[in-house]
Amino acid sequence: MTDSRMTSARLGEAGPEVGVQGLGCMGMSFAYGPSDAKESRATLERALELGVTLFDTADAYGAGENEKFLSPFFKANRDEVVIATKFALSIPPDDPTRRVIRNDPPYIRQAVEASLRRLDVDVIDLYYMHRRDVNVPIEETVGAMAELVREGKVKHLGLSEVTAGELRAAQGVHPIAAVQSEWSLFSRDIEAHVVPAARELGVALVPYSPLGRGFLTGSFTNADKDLTADDFRRQHPRFTGENAAANVALLEPIRTIAEAHDASPAQIALAWVQQQTRVHDLPVIPIPGTRKPGRVEENVTATTINLTADELALLEPIAAKVAGDRYADMTFASAGRE
Repeated sequence: MTDSRMTSARLGEAGPEVGVQGLGCMGMSFAYGPSDAKESRATLERALELGVTLFDTADAYGAGENEKFLSPFFKANRDEVVIATKFALSIPPDDPTRRVIRNDPPYIRQAVEASLRRLDVDVIDLYYMHRRDVNVPIEETVGAMAELVREGKVKHLGLSEVTAGELRAAQGVHPIAAVQSEWSLFSRDIEAHVVPAARELGVALVPYSPLGRGFLTGSFTNADKDLTADDFRRQHPRFTGENAAANVALLEPIRTIAEAHDASPAQIALAWVQQQTRVHDLPVIPIPGTRKPGRVEENVTATTINLTADELALLEPIAAKVAGDRYADMTFASAGRE
């Protein structure tokens, strides 16, 4: 593994320039079972050394604990990192296990102030609407977000899990730098409408879960059997029961290509996502999540792997054969509203 830094891409037409692969930080304090804080801190440092500059979190990850955990790293490297965080998943005081989607302007202001305090920074580089509340006009939501830009609390705006129509409406209010949505060899629904709209509007795509929440790496084959009780992947239909058994069989072409490249299945799955920049002619900056320095090194190497046309053709049929939805409730995702 060399320490040569990766190439960069711009988020939106006037957004920040970042490494072509970012880092999803959620798992360092939330959702994927026990984590080691020391190892997670080492992962952050190693990522930055390798040219990763976009670091992604959200106020809902561990009820703000993820933002607090990242704060010392961000402060120590403020001029080198691009901080992305999100609002919209409100946690009711009487039930910390629930998430209520809120996009109303008063809540947005409350949320950004809380994130600024936890992160201990003066400005957030990229502020996302995490999920869409269809009861609030998106023009109203983005209008409130735009006020934060004018006030200097936020530099650039992003949206997560929006439809093409919602993206177009939002762009009419204020420039959107990035759309974050699930995109991987197992999840390609955004290619029908969202990706073309983003390309037309000059908006970057930031794929989350580009490794299919770890399933594409082969690190687990059945969430019920292989993962701890507090791992939220046990709630995802495609990772349990008969769905999981059917989906494991779909990994064989990935393994075959990995062997040809002397690479891991994870690197091939990530290389496919990275290559969508050329396939769809727009910036694509995936944010694979990990808590291990060695995994960051493995993931970053994927930015240098070029898949041939024959290899892309071998991978093409996988998504259409996946059993089970991305979420138990797909109304949380753009595909559930298209």
